[in-house]
Amino acid sequence: MSKRKIAIIAHLKYPISEPFAGGLEMHTHMLASKLQKKGHDVTLFAAANSATDIKTYPICDATELSNIGTQEAHNEVFFKEHHAYMKLMCTLKRNQFDIVHNNSLHYLPIAMADILPMPVVTTLHTPPFCWLESGFRCASGQNNTVVAISNTTAKMWENILRVDSVIPNGIDLDKFAFSPHWDQSLLNKQQETYVIWYGRIVREKGLHHAIDAARLAQVHLKIAGPIWDEYYYTKEIKPRLGSDTEYLGHVSHEKLAQLIAGARASICTPCWEEPFGLVVVESLSVGVAVAAFARGAMSELLDEKSGALASPNDARSLAQAIKKAMNCNRADCRQRAEEIANADKMISHYERLYEHLIEKKKAKLLSNSINKSQKTRLDQFIQPAHLRVKV
Repeated sequence: MSKRKIAIIAHLKYPISEPFAGGLEMHTHMLASKLQKKGHDVTLFAAANSATDIKTYPICDATELSNIGTQEAHNEVFFKEHHAYMKLMCTLKRNQFDIVHNNSLHYLPIAMADILPMPVVTTLHTPPFCWLESGFRCASGQNNTVVAISNTTAKMWENILRVDSVIPNGIDLDKFAFSPHWDQSLLNKQQETYVIWYGRIVREKGLHHAIDAARLAQVHLKIAGPIWDEYYYTKEIKPRLGSDTEYLGHVSHEKLAQLIAGARASICTPCWEEPFGLVVVESLSVGVAVAAFARGAMSELLDEKSGALASPNDARSLAQAIKKAMNCNRADCRQRAEEIANADKMISHYERLYEHLIEKKKAKLLSNSINKSQKTRLDQFIQPAHLRVKV
């Protein structure tokens, strides 16, 4: 692919920097970073205090509600993001980017895509919700190519719009290096083994189910991740912690990879239709099998050699899945990750899509220019009505 000038639009809830607030932030950073390393001129439009290793243009401060702290927080966030994205789209209209990749969850980059002279790619990271749906319904769709991160996600959107391509999320397999043996050096003297749960601590991620299931399976559980819902953590998680369940806080990717390497299994407990599941593929990359609720894309990611599925919201079923996952072969897990979540493959897919859209746009502009030129020449040979000779 030719080296291109690429604009990537991030969402604004959190900075795109480590430790990443969640999978979307990690994915956005990796996408920009890997495209940059391949020689493309990448600009990331994101919240302030985002990555310094990528050319970043901050379009506003992070809009997490804890930064607002007023009764009108939701309205203030709404207008702050609305103005930031509107100004950005008007700015992009005047810039010479070859392509714009919308990786946000906001309706305006979708609704305003038609004002841009360059192609726009939008990646769907979530099930449908009202504001994102409204963006697509307002747009003509002529300048918006839609990518879903899984077949499950594409199916969720099929009654609302046409998904043009499915490109699964990838991860940097080198950062989650294969560990052929679980690392016993990470165990306490009293521990024989442990399993891990990590991610955003919010109700829809179902950590309380993981704690209950690990306890039923009689295995030590380590927890890592940012607390996004203080009420949920205080009411449902903190009372469940004990000598067999420890919360380690929000850790770096390096530390996280080490913790996964020491685990006998990883637990994923979505209480919603999970569109993808980076936790799953990161664990598999290290060689750790996954016990997961059978929701969303979980069945796309896991096969019988790399993990076990449990009935949703059922701690006893999950406890059995944990025991099965602990006996999976680590090499099989790594192979599965290489098959379904190689970041380099993902980047190559996006590069081919970019190139196709850029060339298609050029061909359309050339065709329009030729048609306009031919019409101009033809008009020169057609006499105005008032000069025509009557017979």
